[in-house]
Amino acid sequence: MIRSMTGFGRGFYTNSEREYTVEIKAVNHRYTDINVRLPYGLSFLEDKIKKKIQEKIERGKIDISITFVNNSNLGKKITINQSLAKAYIEELKKIEEENDITVMKIARLPDVLNITQDDNSDILWEELSNALEEAIANLLEAKEAEGKKLAEDMINRLELINENILNISQYSTGLIDQYVVKLKDRIKEMLQTDIVDEARISQEVVLYADKTSIEEEITRLKSHIVQFKELLQSESIKKAGKRLDFIIQEMNREVNTIGSKSNCLEITNLVIELKTELEDVREQVQNIE
Repeated sequence: MIRSMTGFGRGFYTNSEREYTVEIKAVNHRYTDINVRLPYGLSFLEDKIKKKIQEKIERGKIDISITFVNNSNLGKKITINQSLAKAYIEELKKIEEENDITVMKIARLPDVLNITQDDNSDILWEELSNALEEAIANLLEAKEAEGKKLAEDMINRLELINENILNISQYSTGLIDQYVVKLKDRIKEMLQTDIVDEARISQEVVLYADKTSIEEEITRLKSHIVQFKELLQSESIKKAGKRLDFIIQEMNREVNTIGSKSNCLEITNLVIELKTELEDVREQVQNIE
């Protein structure tokens, strides 16, 4: 099942001391671009978060926002810069007016009391992973639901494209007979005679047929439509968007060739309709992961 590149997912995890909220927003992008916004206390987990996302998502711009409420001392380590504190005290004693040097006052001075990160990465990662997995699952569900809608729309458009291809094929079938009639009438008009060199006519018809034949293009277009539908309906597929985009490029190439070979107004009009539908499909493909 194909997936859209756009979607949103949210996940939560909470216990008696800590609370995690993970929000993931995905939008269209040619490559994989992952941005993570983390609180300072979890910044060391950024690489693990990106790796977890890359395991699940093939392509797109992914923005991850994480909030963390820590009501415990897990992950926190308080240190006192004793040398600096003693230096503050010695300097303050030099001021005669200062007779009230307390521990609390010294602790408030710059760089005396520091809170650093303690090594409890395994516990924090395990807890955060619960919220992250939930957010990813919700994101994938949203992407798959949107992908289903995209697939239905493209299949409907492919049916219109296939119908136009069949009409083009029918028009092209009668072009040779029309050319023979026109060529004979032209020769009779120019030479002012009813005698026509059938061998010469046959030679001209063969050249015309070879120049204007679009059978190969029609066959390849039909084959591309079958491949496109198979990809849309496949249960397991990687980088579907890039593969579908390549098929659309090939289909456009075949349609352009048909347009350049045709001197039939009906076929020209159908080619315009084909190009319009193909462009709509191509725009939809840009949304596929």
